[in-house]
Amino acid sequence: MANVARISIAPVKGLALVERDEVVLERTGALENRRFHVVDAGGRRYNQLRNGALVQIRQEYDGDRLALHFPDGTTADGRVALGEEITTDFYGRPVTGRIVEGPWSRALSQWAGRELTLVQAEPGAAVDRGRGHVSMVSRASLEELGRQAGHEGPVDGRRFRMLFELDGCEPHEEDTWVKSHVRIGEALVRIRGDVGRCAITTQNPDSGVPDFDTLRTLKAYRAETANEKGKRHLPFGVYGEVVESGKVSLGDDVHAVELSLLERTA
Repeated sequence: MANVARISIAPVKGLALVERDEVVLERTGALENRRFHVVDAGGRRYNQLRNGALVQIRQEYDGDRLALHFPDGTTADGRVALGEEITTDFYGRPVTGRIVEGPWSRALSQWAGRELTLVQAEPGAAVDRGRGHVSMVSRASLEELGRQAGHEGPVDGRRFRMLFELDGCEPHEEDTWVKSHVRIGEALVRIRGDVGRCAITTQNPDSGVPDFDTLRTLKAYRAETANEKGKRHLPFGVYGEVVESGKVSLGDDVHAVELSLLERTA
């Protein structure tokens, strides 16, 4: 049976991942995951496609206090306080948040050499896929990607920035769970679709420098699929929405479950 081998969150979207031994999945996902995002002076999202070096900024967040540790050894740290409202475009979907008051925007701006602002959204709002609060990929799929590329061993799963990395699967077994319900730890997740990949996955997860042509490798052995809007993409990993809240810990079992018609429509 599959099990949870890695749990990774990013309190500030695009910065270095934070590994956890457990998370609690609510209907809006893991509460501390992607609570914040960064925008430029024009209010446009500032992400890894625009600056891969964002992953060099380490982060800590406990639901109250946020610390950002920059590569030059400086730190912006303090209790989160919120200011005026701001709306950010997430792939055509408006997300309302509030500007975070404190040292973080200034520190991010000094580091990047341009005006940047830290924003906090409501739990679960600042995700790439509307109701895709949970994402997962298997290590067997990472190993197959490495084999297809002629690498020794699996590709580093952190490239794909998934909430859960799974062990005990066949390569791309997670694809078979699409449109099904999956029990992961105490939580129940409906898998909505596969995850289309972009150039961010070509970046080294420690430096942000492109060093592996993920997309070319995927294109050589994986067929394109379409998302819910009909847009074609290269799939790798799956995403879904939480239908039953619960705790998920390292080592927890993961398996597809068959629900009755009554349960599916409840």
